[in-house]
Amino acid sequence: MGQALLKFLFSSGGKGKSSAVHYKKIDRLFTKAERSFLGVRNQAVGNQFQIMGKVRLSDVIKPAGTKDRSGWRSAFNRITSKHLDFVMCDPADLSIKFAIELDDASHQRSDRKARDQFLNEAMVSAGVPLYRFSAKRAYSIAEIRSVLDLSAPDQMAE
Repeated sequence: MGQALLKFLFSSGGKGKSSAVHYKKIDRLFTKAERSFLGVRNQAVGNQFQIMGKVRLSDVIKPAGTKDRSGWRSAFNRITSKHLDFVMCDPADLSIKFAIELDDASHQRSDRKARDQFLNEAMVSAGVPLYRFSAKRAYSIAEIRSVLDLSAPDQMAE
């Protein structure tokens, strides 16, 4: 039923025309490193945070202090196509607490260094803590807790 409804909603109105644009499903939302980190991070933080993945930067921060619409649009365009790997939210109201980026080898390229510097400055400006972890095969629960300054889940207030 769902497929038929989608075909109806996106049909060309019966005029025999079809869209020239086609899409392909991406098999997995997270890379292997992100998926590995997600599992260990879940163990590290327990129920203290609601974890969101692949969040648009413009859903976390927005331009401020611009005097005109053109300046606002320019500042917004700098963030609109960027994503954060993980955003940690308060489970009660989903308020944003901090973000996490995994840095793989591509972050050594000059263009990525410039992007990372911009992201760091934007997050500081907005008052949203950003933690960076190096992408690797395996992660330590203790390391994640230490970097995020968290106590063990059994010691956290529920």
